[in-house]
Amino acid sequence: MNLTGSEPAPPATGTQYEISNGGARAVIGTLAGALRRYTLDGVDLVQTHPDSAIPPLANGMLLAPWPNRTEDGRWILDGETQQLDITEPSRGHASHGLLRNTGYTLREHVPSAVELSAEIFPQHGYPFHLLHRARYTLDDAGGLRVHQSLTNLGTAAAPVALGAHPFLRLGEVPTGDLVLTVAADTVLTADDRLIPNGRQEPTGSANLRAGVRVGGLDLNSAYTDLAFSAAEPGTYRHTLTAPDGRTVSLWTGPECGYVHVFVTDKFPGQACAVALEPMTAPANALNSGEGLAWLQPGQDFSARWGIRAELDPVSGNSRG
Repeated sequence: MNLTGSEPAPPATGTQYEISNGGARAVIGTLAGALRRYTLDGVDLVQTHPDSAIPPLANGMLLAPWPNRTEDGRWILDGETQQLDITEPSRGHASHGLLRNTGYTLREHVPSAVELSAEIFPQHGYPFHLLHRARYTLDDAGGLRVHQSLTNLGTAAAPVALGAHPFLRLGEVPTGDLVLTVAADTVLTADDRLIPNGRQEPTGSANLRAGVRVGGLDLNSAYTDLAFSAAEPGTYRHTLTAPDGRTVSLWTGPECGYVHVFVTDKFPGQACAVALEPMTAPANALNSGEGLAWLQPGQDFSARWGIRAELDPVSGNSRG
């Protein structure tokens, strides 16, 4: 599917798989297994980008076998220094895992769901063999559900974490006018290279518990000690609310104990954009061990997250 309306050469983002259910539509590209588009009743709920461009600012990418950054691309395994390839040259880190430039393989495509997979082979700084699977599903209420899993295909225990990088929006409402609510008691502090160096209770504009207008935020921070949703026990919910009361939310399972909030004016064509990134571990987990799972040979590790919207706040009918 071509999102720009032109007829280019085969797209840089790979084969595009469209799924639908009622008024919901989503497009997933094979490059990085990225979420390219998600609409409900014609309302765009995520940022998109041209077929011919790699995802800007990791837009919509799946992140495995770790999310966010590994400081200097180095970590220690059994007393030996491992050196990952540097994929964030501006800060000198290895960023967002090992599949951001990989084309995923189709496993199943039905009208309301698509499942893709990609192998992580032993390589510089990560001597493990894994399989990453991702299944995108549109449920009967129009909500998007994503199930990611890693399987250890090797013979040694492997350190793993999962994440994703969706930029949420609410139709044509300027993102800066949306109010962001994240029910979190802790924000991770970071140095000037965005490597965590502590934790504290969020204060000022970083305190998102009561909601803060996105246009007033300067954030590139991970939140944790999240509060479960009262309406949906056992899940976390992070919400953007428009002035007219409509909402779009990122929800996650309890395994995603961190959400990274990234507000930027660098997203192409947008004065302001906000990524809400579900993560099972924060930045630099290969060094700190925080949130890191060690996956035994043959075992699986998984995470669930999704996006849903309420587009009819007057009646209180939730869509998604």
